[in-house]
Amino acid sequence: MPRITIHRKAHFNAAHRLFNPKWSDEKNVEVFGKCSNPHYHGHNYELIVSLTGEIDPETGYVYDLGKLKDLIKIHVEDSFDHKNLNIEVEEFKNLNPSVENIAVVIYDKLRVKIEKKYDLEITLYETPRNYVTYSG
Repeated sequence: MPRITIHRKAHFNAAHRLFNPKWSDEKNVEVFGKCSNPHYHGHNYELIVSLTGEIDPETGYVYDLGKLKDLIKIHVEDSFDHKNLNIEVEEFKNLNPSVENIAVVIYDKLRVKIEKKYDLEITLYETPRNYVTYSG
């Protein structure tokens, strides 16, 4: 049976501050620049969740995109949208909320909800020109 990749796009808006609490304010500014603003800053994140698997001969689907939409809403959008990631999202209490770390957290949240027979890939845009891809 052919393997094919399906994609679901979503978005969320969130604030964060990049900083290492072990460093001085000066070093944080040196490394993270304006992204270390102690008053935080925000992004309009664009998310693409991709699943690769075999086409089910009975449904014609690789995976039900409606089900994937619901998983993304419950486990990503509801958790991150219009939140201060550093303060309001448990996963980032002790983890710097860089776009890299956010993508890994999203992957981990969805991976436990999606059967292992599907390859999962997360693409997360922090800006139109800055984005990451993570597949475990």
